[in-house]
Amino acid sequence: MANSNRRRVPGVTVYRRGKKWSYTIYGEPDLLTGKRDRINAGGFESEDDAWASALRKHAEMDRGRTVKPSSRTVEQFLTEWLGSVKHSLKPSAYANYSTNVTAYIFPKIGHRKLQDISVPVLNAFYVHLLEAGRVKIDGNGRMYEYWRNHRTLRNGLGPTPTELSKACGTSYQAAKEAVCRYRRGRVPAEYLAGLSPKSVRNVHRLLHRALGDAVAWDYLVFNPAEHASLPRERRRGRSVPQPWSVEELAQWLRRAQEDRFAGMWVLAATTGMRRSELLGVRRDSLDLDAGTLTIDETLISVAGRAEESDGKTEAGVRTVSLDVFTIAALRRHLAMLDVERQAFGPAYAAGRWLFVWENGQRPHPDTVTGTFNRLVDAAGSRPIRLHDVRHTYSTLSLDSGIEPKILSDRVGHSNPTVTFQIYAHRSTGRDRAAAELIGCLIEKAVSGSEGTTPEAC
Repeated sequence: MANSNRRRVPGVTVYRRGKKWSYTIYGEPDLLTGKRDRINAGGFESEDDAWASALRKHAEMDRGRTVKPSSRTVEQFLTEWLGSVKHSLKPSAYANYSTNVTAYIFPKIGHRKLQDISVPVLNAFYVHLLEAGRVKIDGNGRMYEYWRNHRTLRNGLGPTPTELSKACGTSYQAAKEAVCRYRRGRVPAEYLAGLSPKSVRNVHRLLHRALGDAVAWDYLVFNPAEHASLPRERRRGRSVPQPWSVEELAQWLRRAQEDRFAGMWVLAATTGMRRSELLGVRRDSLDLDAGTLTIDETLISVAGRAEESDGKTEAGVRTVSLDVFTIAALRRHLAMLDVERQAFGPAYAAGRWLFVWENGQRPHPDTVTGTFNRLVDAAGSRPIRLHDVRHTYSTLSLDSGIEPKILSDRVGHSNPTVTFQIYAHRSTGRDRAAAELIGCLIEKAVSGSEGTTPEAC
């Protein structure tokens, strides 16, 4: 006869079904629906057998070792999960999550049951992403591939915009801009079938967080991403273009002085501010009499839309000092804005932002990048990215002897170690000086010359 104390276990019911015994274990009521999940099992020969199995299962559930079986797929879970975390993420982070989910996760493992996702499944998935995970070549990649294969046409000028747009199915304007870029050497990165290790790690971080929440929601017993094998991360910065020298920077700035955003370009060159930070500058965050600028807002591009944000990191919120060259450029910019505001009258888009169009409207971040590229080409400068102006500022600062802690604070890094990791190996001037100094000391010592001290070299 079954122990009567067993009949008082909350949430557990044992009962006869025909000639066999069964049990039901009830979970906690759902906070939204009030419904209770159930786990059923049957086919036991005796009531005692049913109770023994039910109590083992109940104990396992208390220890978190089991969950209710479910046919929920990875796609169904991640769709639910994205909806639950959307409002806790920055818009850019949510957009990146959504892209990674729809472009990489759903096509390969979205159809699988969530509870079938194991460490081997994730390992195989990551290998696939590395070897053949890239979804498709984009329009710019298609145009460049065609242009490269036909670049010998017209004595090396390559296809015309009309030919390029017809061959690749793009607009004439897109093809025209592409031809200008390619002739200037501004070409897209080589197309690879697989994702980079960094991109695979980004997908893994998403899955690690999502599957961790699946455990917390009692959808999974454990998080398989905890033990998945990840690709080795390449050393940071190897693929970043060499920043400009001070002469190259000056060549571009001389041309940029003719642009309506000349003040912004000077500010970028003398502070190393990010594109999003430049577009987030307010008039009231600028104190030209004190020579300071407070950086605490940004304008970013999220899935093609311009959206305001509160900055990349806590360290990104900072106040920086401005030099007299920059202050003069910003005073000229403010004077221009005042004239435009009066000229437009009520039609002027009243706002607090510093870098705006003639009518007061803010430019889209991607438009600013396009303007930068056109100025670089017009100046005949070596092509680099807008973000590389930030790298140029930091490298020139280190080469000029600026203390890493001060530089770290000015560019908004969390600590000087981050600054060193990103920029120290690009300080070619200091590297050359170090090489010459040590070489000189060793040469003098080998030859027996007098004065084997740094001062003698």
